[in-house]
Amino acid sequence: MSGPYCTLMLADMGARVIKVEHPQRGDDTRSWGPPFVNGESVYFMSVNRNKESLTLDVKQPEGRLILQALLERADVLVENFRPGALDRLGFDRPTLATLHPRLVYASISGYGHTGPLRDLAGYDAITQAESGLMSITGDPQGPPFRLGLPVSDLVSGLFAAQGILLALLARTVTGRGQHVDIAMHDSVAALLTYQAAGFLATGKNPPRMGNAHESIVPYGTFDVRDGRLMLAVGNDDQFRRLCEALGLASLADDPRFATNPLRVEHRSALLPLLEPALATRTRDEWVGVLREAGVPCGAVRDIGEMMGDPQLAARGMVGTVAHPVAGDLRLVGNPVRLSESPGRDDRPAPTLGQHTEAILRGDLDLTLEHVEALRGRGVV
Repeated sequence: MSGPYCTLMLADMGARVIKVEHPQRGDDTRSWGPPFVNGESVYFMSVNRNKESLTLDVKQPEGRLILQALLERADVLVENFRPGALDRLGFDRPTLATLHPRLVYASISGYGHTGPLRDLAGYDAITQAESGLMSITGDPQGPPFRLGLPVSDLVSGLFAAQGILLALLARTVTGRGQHVDIAMHDSVAALLTYQAAGFLATGKNPPRMGNAHESIVPYGTFDVRDGRLMLAVGNDDQFRRLCEALGLASLADDPRFATNPLRVEHRSALLPLLEPALATRTRDEWVGVLREAGVPCGAVRDIGEMMGDPQLAARGMVGTVAHPVAGDLRLVGNPVRLSESPGRDDRPAPTLGQHTEAILRGDLDLTLEHVEALRGRGVV
């Protein structure tokens, strides 16, 4: 997911992205499901829009020559293999830096290109476990939990896209490309911010808090009449407004709850006082009342509810693309909004090898006969 997500971000912003896939198998995620739509993997289609698919067997000499020819025209190479995998095929960074000095070479792997674990494959679930992220996720009385999305992959892809843009910006000054080395392990460690800083300052591991917050009270989910409500009361003024909205104004004057540090200290006394009042109304009623009062809150919604959110619609965050096999497909769009160059997200993920002939003939000037010969030998 990390390489495809990185290039999805760039493709949505208008970059031309050529996805190189094995001629017979294609990207592994083409077979990941369910769900499938008319045999096409929704997983694959969700992260490969706006890209072109070139089938190419780079283990064959002719395949490597084609890739080299494309790199002469490219700004960036993004690879998502274990360190050394492309080196064995002649596409190591030192060689490409000599042949294509302006090329930005971006590598995303489990543990990066240095360190004792560099040769290990990277997997999102393993990274979530080893990074410590799972240790702070889940119910305090239960086991550690993996997040419900592949956050290690996704954040690595985001950091890779950031690194690529920085390298391209630096190239305008130096005239040279450079190696962008992104490790999933590093990327999740970087997300730990205040939890990691707390350990480094005190030597104590942060506790697993479920939906609560170690340093802020009241902060978490509460039962309401028809579901769950999230509160994030970050300061004393917000706490006073919450108490007034709940009809519990006297709590704001209780010396045990006068400040956030005191509320953290007396968490077990405060929350049972709030819970009965919150249980008297529905999610939507409380969202209306509390937002009107200036109290940060939100309904705990499922994905279906979220996809119908008029705020998402107003931001253009859910669009439709017309896939040649799957038909009209609704997808979540790119969250980056640029006023002068908004990019695009209107082309569907390619079918396997959909652009092979166009790339070979249009970009490399190969004849139709040459392309057919390469196809016959399994090179494309």
